[in-house]
Amino acid sequence: MKQKIYKNSIFIALAAFFVIGCDNDFEELNQNPNDPTAVPAELLLGSTLFNTANTVYNVFGSLDQGAGWAQHMAKVQYNDEMRYIPREGTISAIWDNFYRITTSDSQKMYELGADQENTAIQGVARVLQAYGFLMLTDIYGDVPFSEALQAEAGNTTPVYDTQEDVYTGSIAYLDEAISLISAGGSIDASQDLLYGGDANKWIKFATSLKFRALMRISGSTNVASQLQATVNSGNLFSSTDDEAKFSYLESDPNANPIFETVVFGTRGEYKINETLVEYMDGTNGMDDPRLPVYAQENEDGIIRGKPSGFRDLPSPDYNYTNVSALGERFLSPTLPGYFLSYTELQFLLAEAASKGFISGGDSAAEAFYLEGISSSMTENGVADSFDAYVGQSAVAYDAAGALNKIALQKWIALYSQGMETWIEWRRTDFPVLTPATENDLGSIPIRFTYPRDEQSLNRVNYEAAVSGQGEDRLTTPVSWDN
Repeated sequence: MKQKIYKNSIFIALAAFFVIGCDNDFEELNQNPNDPTAVPAELLLGSTLFNTANTVYNVFGSLDQGAGWAQHMAKVQYNDEMRYIPREGTISAIWDNFYRITTSDSQKMYELGADQENTAIQGVARVLQAYGFLMLTDIYGDVPFSEALQAEAGNTTPVYDTQEDVYTGSIAYLDEAISLISAGGSIDASQDLLYGGDANKWIKFATSLKFRALMRISGSTNVASQLQATVNSGNLFSSTDDEAKFSYLESDPNANPIFETVVFGTRGEYKINETLVEYMDGTNGMDDPRLPVYAQENEDGIIRGKPSGFRDLPSPDYNYTNVSALGERFLSPTLPGYFLSYTELQFLLAEAASKGFISGGDSAAEAFYLEGISSSMTENGVADSFDAYVGQSAVAYDAAGALNKIALQKWIALYSQGMETWIEWRRTDFPVLTPATENDLGSIPIRFTYPRDEQSLNRVNYEAAVSGQGEDRLTTPVSWDN
C-alpha cells in the first residue's frame, strides 16, 4: 500500500511527568503508553526523504537553472534564469532546505537512533546527511560542515569548510553508514519511502553514492584504490531494483514537482532544448528512439527544440505552439525523483574503467557503457531499439573517443534530473555547449552564489570562504572543477 506523504516535518509533542510522593514504583506504574517520552527516530525519515527529493526536483532550481544551464530544457517565456539571471529566492531555498531539513533532520534522526540503540536508522541518517552535504558543496563550493547544525548549541555563524574537507567528511559518513546498517537494528518500512525498510539496499545506496563522490573528485585527487575497493565490496547497485529513487504519488501535493508546476500549475513555457534535440534527431549522427519520449510534437507535427536564451519571448520564432513540450512520461505525476540511478552508475563505472581507476580496461568500460545505454532505453520504453542505436558509429564504443562518448550518453540519459545533469556536465565539460543567446553573464554558470543572508548574518566566515575559493560569482569554479 502506498504510504501517505506529508510535506511538513513531523512534530510530536512530548509530555512531562511530574510526580510527588515517596512510592518508588509510582513513576513506573503510571507511565502512559499512549504518550511517549521518546520520539522514534524513524518518524523523521519519511518527511526528510520527501522534502529532500522536492528540493532537488523543484522546477525553479532543477529546470530553470540545472537543466536549463545544461541545455536540456528551454523556456518560451519568463526566461531570465536561462539567460543566467538566477532567482535569489531559489538560491536561498536550496541552501536552507539542505541545511534545515536534509542534514539537520538527519542529525536528529542519528541522535535519536543512538538513544534507541538502533544502528540501522543511524546509518540511514548518515547516508542522507552525506547526500545533503555533497549536494551543497557541488552547488556552492566551500560550505559549513564541521560547525554546521550547531545553532541549538549557540553557534549561528559556522565556519566554511573547503570542498576537499566536505568531501572527506561526507565519504567518512558513508563509510560509517555502511558499518552501522550492517551492525543490525531496524528501518520502519512504513517510513522508508525509498526502500521499504530493506537494509541491504541502503548499503548499496551508500556504496554507490560513495563511488559517485569519489569519481567527482577523481580529477584532483588520486582515488583509484578507493574506487576499486567499492567495486570489490560487491555492494554497488546491481540493477534498477537497487537504485535510489523517490516514488511520487498521483496527485498534488504529493506528485513530482515537474507535474505540479508544468501541468497542475499550467506553466507550459517549459520546452525541450534545441541542443538536446540535435544530439538525438540525427543532426549529430545519432537517431535516438528516446526523443519522442523526451518531447512531444509541435503544431507542425515535428519535434523542435528552442535554443537557450533570448529576451523577448514568446516570439514568432519561439512560442508555446511551435516549440515542443516535454514528453508525456516526464509530465507524469509519478515520475520518480532520483537520488542516484543505476543508469548513471553504469556510466561512472565505464569512465572509471576507461581511465584505469578500476580493473577491466576497455572491455569492462564498453560493457558498463552499453549497460548504461540499455538501462536508459529500457526505462524509457524503447529497449527494442537498443541494437540499432548502439550500431551507429557515433554511438558505438571506441577506446580513442570513449570518454567523450561516455559523458555524452550520460548527459542524454540524465534528462529531467536537472541538478545532476548540470553538476556532471561541469565535471566532464562534455558535450561542448555554447552559452545562451542574449545572456547576461558571458559564459554558462558553474556554481550558485551564496545566499545573501550569509553575507549579513555570517559575514566574517563568508568573507573567509570567498577569500579562499574565489569571488562569489556564478563563474567561479569549485575545487573539483579547477
